[in-house]
Amino acid sequence: MTASGIGSQPKLYGYRWQQAREGWLRKNPLCVRCNQSGLNKPATVVDHIQPHRGDMTLFWDRTNWQSLCTNCHSSYKQRLEKSGREAGCDVSGRPLDPRHHWNRPA
Repeated sequence: MTASGIGSQPKLYGYRWQQAREGWLRKNPLCVRCNQSGLNKPATVVDHIQPHRGDMTLFWDRTNWQSLCTNCHSSYKQRLEKSGREAGCDVSGRPLDPRHHWNRPA
């Protein structure tokens, strides 16, 4: 499928997606990433946890959806998808990326 939505598959982010997105955010109104840090920030984006890359089954799989604020989606999530590493630390200062050398067993 092309970026314009022309092809054998329907447009990904059309009316059906907008309706599903609105319903999801009504039921899951807080950013899951901020919430894990103890912040109650409203979510504005329904993110696909695993990138769907045009796979319609994965695209519509609600177990693959999470609510994120714009900041988390635009910074954290994009960086994670490009580098494959999770940036940042938890409240104790331990790196979030499980592959970081501090998180490896001794």
